[in-house]
Amino acid sequence: MEITAEQALEIVHHAVRKAHEIKVPVNIAVMDTGGHLKLFYRMEDAYLGSIDIAIGKARTSMLFRMNSEGVGKFLDPEKRTFGMVNTNGGLVAFPGGMPVYRQGDVVAYIGVSGGSLEEDFTIATAGSNG
Repeated sequence: MEITAEQALEIVHHAVRKAHEIKVPVNIAVMDTGGHLKLFYRMEDAYLGSIDIAIGKARTSMLFRMNSEGVGKFLDPEKRTFGMVNTNGGLVAFPGGMPVYRQGDVVAYIGVSGGSLEEDFTIATAGSNG
């Protein structure tokens, strides 16, 4: 199932609503299942440096079909795979990127950056579950 533009707007709408609720300006990226950017939204006063991070979180989630922080578990130096962060054009392996499911299927990936790790995760979850 491929995400439509309207579905991407709905995902962003739910994420932005949560961001306003907790008063955190963020950047939000929505990618389709092929890893192509479907929609990007930068809230007023969101950090410019977080644009690439939001996209990177969505991309990392897409590449490994899991939450971005799940990929971070592989990067622990004790696991001896810490160099993996430099693969695939660079991975962003902390909270804020996740798959978006509809009717049990992954239809997109969302990445959020601009707040704390917990805030980014909360906002991405709101978008994903919307």
